[in-house]
Amino acid sequence: MSSKDNLKAAFTGESMANRTYLAFAKRADEEGYHQIAKLFRAAAAAETVHALNHFQRMGGVGTTMDNLKDAISGETYEFTKMYPEFIEEAKKEEDKRALWSFEVANKVERIHAALFEKALNEIGQNEEVDYYVCSVCGYTLEGEPQGNCPICGAASSKFNKID
Repeated sequence: MSSKDNLKAAFTGESMANRTYLAFAKRADEEGYHQIAKLFRAAAAAETVHALNHFQRMGGVGTTMDNLKDAISGETYEFTKMYPEFIEEAKKEEDKRALWSFEVANKVERIHAALFEKALNEIGQNEEVDYYVCSVCGYTLEGEPQGNCPICGAASSKFNKID
């Protein structure tokens, strides 16, 4: 394997470690282990530094226009190929928990692609808008949520404003 292949593998691993440690921190907080939660969040932050270093060195960041095109391509792949295949497998296995996770993600990835497409089409003329994300399913919208999440039905109080 080449160094570029190794950078990609390291980026994947460090990114996954970041998300894993944040999930561990959330559980530790829920169980009252706040100091351990802080340690998990600190390690997650360090893993993010590693992942971003690897990503930069493998040439993963281009111009904003290029990055938007890459994001559209990635999101489109997820909702047209990856998640539909995962959904079919979960149905075959009758794994309702996985099926729910894949189905909501699939719906949201389509929305992400559209938001990125809109940003690309309006690059340089984008007006300031706030984004909100449903903490249950990841549904992302421009502007404050009005009512329940259209993907999972969560209350608007479950949405987080993104700064």
